[in-house]
Amino acid sequence: MKRIAAALASGLPLSAALALAMMALPLTAMGAARASDCNRACLRSILDRYLTAVVKHDPAAAPLALGYRQTENAINVPIGKGIWQTITALGQVQRRYIDPVSSQAAYYGIVDESGRLAIVTARLRIEDHAITEAEWYIARNGDPGLPGAKPPNMWNPTSLMANPPPDRIVPADKRLPRRAMIAIVNSYYDGITSHDRSVVLARPGCNRYENGTRVTGHRGGKDDDCIGGLAHFNLSNVAARRVSFVDAEAGMVLGMAVFIRRPGSPVPRNAFSEWFAIDNGEINNIWTAMYYPGPERPVPNWPPYDGNFPLPADVIPAPPAARP
Repeated sequence: MKRIAAALASGLPLSAALALAMMALPLTAMGAARASDCNRACLRSILDRYLTAVVKHDPAAAPLALGYRQTENAINVPIGKGIWQTITALGQVQRRYIDPVSSQAAYYGIVDESGRLAIVTARLRIEDHAITEAEWYIARNGDPGLPGAKPPNMWNPTSLMANPPPDRIVPADKRLPRRAMIAIVNSYYDGITSHDRSVVLARPGCNRYENGTRVTGHRGGKDDDCIGGLAHFNLSNVAARRVSFVDAEAGMVLGMAVFIRRPGSPVPRNAFSEWFAIDNGEINNIWTAMYYPGPERPVPNWPPYDGNFPLPADVIPAPPAARP
């Protein structure tokens, strides 16, 4: 207020005085003000409007920003195409998670595409009460997946209905700081990359549900949980990590990355969204919506883009042979 008063006293018009005061605000303060402009209830309302618009096949019913960007399994989709045409209803499992700090909202669960069920994550970014980003991970029956797996991409909505993620409000005194929740999830990716389960902050016996299918807890023993078998896991890197969505009230964190296989492995990489339930400072269980992109697909197509574009060899011509 003193800065504004001084500017007015010097003869500046009110608009200029206000602009001068805003320039003096720290960038972090302005960012916090923008994030808090749409609180948890506001973000939830926008997510619901978006999902309703998708089911109605009506983009005009959603508050889409100019320049709105949407991808489905890493492929850019024009407004009104893709899921805008295929989804006819939301399914039995519906989870909505909200991150007011980063101004994001997300849906995880089942959608109905004219009687065919898909397991999805849909992440939205909201700025100035409008949706600027929509990133969909979609697992459908019969999609490519791991060689020999049945179904190949672990698609199992019936299992997800029986074992859904928590729909809860964690008591305030049990919630962890945001940075701690992000660090817990990153410990999981560090353990996978280093093939060392001892660095992972996870409860013994934690379960993992890949596209609905529980892939843990069938054999027994300490090596049959969400961090089991890391010493021999066919992976060389967890690339393009993004752990920037935290719903502290629900105790949930969204992680996204790409599993890059060992050199020469015929097993395809997979791009994934993973929902981590965090309890008592540990990963409790994990739910995914993931897909297995072919080598030609640009993955993840959201930053960071650290080496996830393994194009076919014939895309870039070989250099000409050196003259003798």
